[in-house]
Amino acid sequence: MRLRSLLKQVGIFSIVGLLAFSLVGCGQSKKEVLVVGLDDTFAPMGFKDENGEIVGFDIDLAKAVGEKMGKEMKFQSIDWSMKEAELNAKNIDFIWNGYSITDERKEQVAFGTPYLKNRQIIITLADSPINTKADLKDKVVGAQTGSTAVDAIETEPEVLATFKDGKPVTYETNNDVLMDLEAGRLDAVVADEIIVKYYISKKGAEKYKILDEDFGEEEYGVGMRKEDTALVEAFNKAYAELKQEGKLAEISNTWFGEDITQ
Repeated sequence: MRLRSLLKQVGIFSIVGLLAFSLVGCGQSKKEVLVVGLDDTFAPMGFKDENGEIVGFDIDLAKAVGEKMGKEMKFQSIDWSMKEAELNAKNIDFIWNGYSITDERKEQVAFGTPYLKNRQIIITLADSPINTKADLKDKVVGAQTGSTAVDAIETEPEVLATFKDGKPVTYETNNDVLMDLEAGRLDAVVADEIIVKYYISKKGAEKYKILDEDFGEEEYGVGMRKEDTALVEAFNKAYAELKQEGKLAEISNTWFGEDITQ
C-alpha cells in the first residue's frame, strides 16, 4: 500500500510539474495585451501629437501586426537609454521605435525581420561652413544619448578625436539635439536620416544642410526578448503577410509619401 501511495503521489507531482512548465513556455502566447516601449518624441516613428495621442509610422505598423496576431498593443513611453533593461525586466514586450540593429544589441535582444533602411547623417544649418567630416574639427557636435548615432561616431575615432573636447554633446531626445542646433549651441548634429528629414520637412528644409558624407548605413528592427522565440516567429509571420498584402506600403505612404519599407 505504501508503495502504491508513493507512486500515486509521484505521478501527481509529475503532472503538476509538466503543467507548470507548459504554462511558462507559452507565457507570451497567452498574453492578450503586448507592451511596446518607445521614445515618444521620435517623430515620425512614434510621438505624441497635439492631442497627446501617441502616433507614428511604428505605431500604425505595431497596430497592424497586433491585429494579425490577435493581440492588443499598448504603447508605453520609456527612457530610451534604458530600453534593453526595460525589455529584459519584462516591463515591455517590444522595443519598437526606429530601433537600429547592431551586433552589440543582438547580444541583448532578438530582432524580428528588418523593415527600414537608415543612415546616420550629419546635419548643420544652411549657412554653416561645414561641408565635410574634416570640417568638424574643433566643432561642437550633438547626438542623442544611447543612440546608434553615438555608436556610429565612435566607429571613426580619428574623426571623433577632432570634435571639440573629443566627444559629442549628448541629449535625452533628438528633438533636444535639433533645437540646440537651431539655437546655435551646436555646430552639427549626427542623427537618423529618416528622423532628420521628417523634422526639417516640418521646420523648413531650406534652413538646414545635410552633408554628403555620413557615418554609415543601418537597418531598423523590432527588439524582443531572446527567450520569446514564439513571439519573434509570430511577428515575422505577421510582418510578411502585411508586406504581401500591401499594408506596409500603405502605412509608409501615409508617413513618408512613398514606400521605403523592405
